[in-house]
Amino acid sequence: MNWIKKGKLFDPTLYNLANGCKEFAQSPQTVVFDDFVRIYFSTRNKDELTGKYLSFIAYIDVAKDLKTIINSSSNEIIPLGGLGTFDEHGIFPINLLKDGEKILAYTCGWNRRVSVSVETSIGLAMSDDNGVTFKKYGDGPIMSSSLHEPVLVGDAFVQKYDGIYHMWYIFGTKWMAASSIEPEARVYKIAHATSSDGLQWNKEEGIQIISDKLNEDECQALPTVVKINNSYHMFFCFREATDFRKNPKRSYKLGYAYSDDLKNWTRDDENSGITLSPDGFDSEMMCYPHLFEMDGEFYLLYNGNEFGKYGFGIAELEQ
Repeated sequence: MNWIKKGKLFDPTLYNLANGCKEFAQSPQTVVFDDFVRIYFSTRNKDELTGKYLSFIAYIDVAKDLKTIINSSSNEIIPLGGLGTFDEHGIFPINLLKDGEKILAYTCGWNRRVSVSVETSIGLAMSDDNGVTFKKYGDGPIMSSSLHEPVLVGDAFVQKYDGIYHMWYIFGTKWMAASSIEPEARVYKIAHATSSDGLQWNKEEGIQIISDKLNEDECQALPTVVKINNSYHMFFCFREATDFRKNPKRSYKLGYAYSDDLKNWTRDDENSGITLSPDGFDSEMMCYPHLFEMDGEFYLLYNGNEFGKYGFGIAELEQ
């Protein structure tokens, strides 16, 4: 693979988004329409009562030149959950799937805990107005922690192949003991599930499908998959479990794997065709990738330094 970087596409600090959000445009995810591409992302504002961030979903509409921003959302796309629900304190990320006349949204809901900072689960919502707003299927998640996936289930990415829904997601294996370096380190891996209806999912409990590169505590996040010819290609991001926020050597980078059957994956980061830039918004970190196809060409959206605080960039696959 050889990716041609096109630079930063969107900076949230230059726009007035819904819910008073002015920072972060994390995990860009697309829905491709006839005349434009709608890019959803997770943005933040601070809770006035606690001083902590809440994560909300917003979008921009981009012309098919993938340069010109023609619209940005000003309404609430999907509301956060009520008191005590799985998505009370935020939605990050959201993944969209065109499915016939409807658009499905697989959400990662966050709620705060006492002994650790957060727990996450996967929810489902649907839009009947071309993705301007979404209505939740219910107040609870469709997939959550379980016997062999005890914490932090989230980051769903769903595609439909031969009538079967395939979900790649992450599950937490553990929270690590607090230390002076990292008070709340956690470890999570990539897994796979299938469904006949997109609602009820069959997963192989606790089975990690992408091998570790760094060590057994490597953190893997945001899988995204695209089919090119007769093979499947996955990008994701990975980092060390501790000291990753300010240390570029231990922070997120992009990983790559390929498969012929959607089940068995070969990790091959060295041939991903994309890496950190020598300077600029993606010189210290690359994270939260999203692959998509438009008019026969393939593109990669991703966040850069500071976990996407100042937006996301785009690259095009040279074929």
